[in-house]
Amino acid sequence: MTTDLETLLTALYVKIDDEIGGTRWMGRPPQLTDSELICLAVAQALLGHHSEARWLRFARKHLNGMFPYLPQQSGYNKRLRAAFPLVKRMIRELARDSDFWTDTVWITDSTPVPCGMSRPTVQRSNLAGWAGYGYCASHSRFFWGLRLYLICTPTGMPIMWALANPKIGEREVLAAMLEADAKLVARRDGILLISDKGFASKKFEQDLAELGIELLRPSLKREKKRYGEPILKKVRQLIESVNDTLKGQLDLEQHGGRTFEGVAIRVAQRVLALAAGIWHNNKIGAPVTRSLIAYDH
Repeated sequence: MTTDLETLLTALYVKIDDEIGGTRWMGRPPQLTDSELICLAVAQALLGHHSEARWLRFARKHLNGMFPYLPQQSGYNKRLRAAFPLVKRMIRELARDSDFWTDTVWITDSTPVPCGMSRPTVQRSNLAGWAGYGYCASHSRFFWGLRLYLICTPTGMPIMWALANPKIGEREVLAAMLEADAKLVARRDGILLISDKGFASKKFEQDLAELGIELLRPSLKREKKRYGEPILKKVRQLIESVNDTLKGQLDLEQHGGRTFEGVAIRVAQRVLALAAGIWHNNKIGAPVTRSLIAYDH
C-alpha cells in the first residue's frame, strides 16, 4: 500500500470516528469497528478489487498493519450492507467538510449502471421490478439495470445522488432528489444547475425557478440560443469526466451486486471513494482535487 493511500485512510478513519462519536454496542463490540469497515470499503474501491473474497485475501497480506482483524467474506458483506446509512452519511459529511460545499454551481447527469448482460439473468434476478431496460445515447447501447443520478460541484464533489429505474424520466428523478433535500436547496442562494438536453422542459424550469434554481442547458433545435450556452461545452466535460472516473478508475459497471441491498452499497461505496479522494486532495492542497491516481496503486 502506498503512503498516499495510507494517509488518506488514516485521515478518513479519524473523520468517521469523530462523526459517529464512538458507537456503543450491546454486548461484545465487533473486532472490526464501523470506522475501519468504511475505510476498508474505500480502499477496496480505490484499488479496484471487484471480488470481495479476493479483496480480503489481498488485504490480509498487504493491509494487516492497518486492519489487524478482517472478517470472512460473508461477514464483510453483511457488515457492509448494514453500514449503508453510514456510507451515505459520510458522503455528505465529506462534502460538507470541503471548500466546495458552499459552491452554488451544480452539474447534473445520469449514467447507466448495468446489472445483467443476458436474458436468463434478467429473468432470474432479484432486482426485477427495480431495475429495467434503458438506452445509453452517449454509447449507443441498450442495457438492463439502473441509472445513477449525480449532482456534483464543478470539482466533482458529490452533493446528491440516487439510483433509479431507467424507464423513469430524468426530470422526474431530479425533481424527487431536490425535493428530498429541500432544506439543503433552501439554504443556497442562486443555484445554477447545469444539465444536458434531457432535462429540457418549460414546466420543469418553472418548478426549479420556484426553488431558486436556474437551469443552464443546451438549446433544442427549435429554440433560440439560450443564455450562457457558449460555456456549456467546457463545463459539460466536467460531469463526463466525473462519470469516467466512476467507471474507469472505480469500476462502477463491475459492481457485482445481485440484490437491491448489494447494488446500493456497492454504488455508494464508489461514490464515497470519489468523495474521499476529492476531500483529502482538498485538505492537502493537491493541484488536481479529483485525481485518484495517488491512491489507486
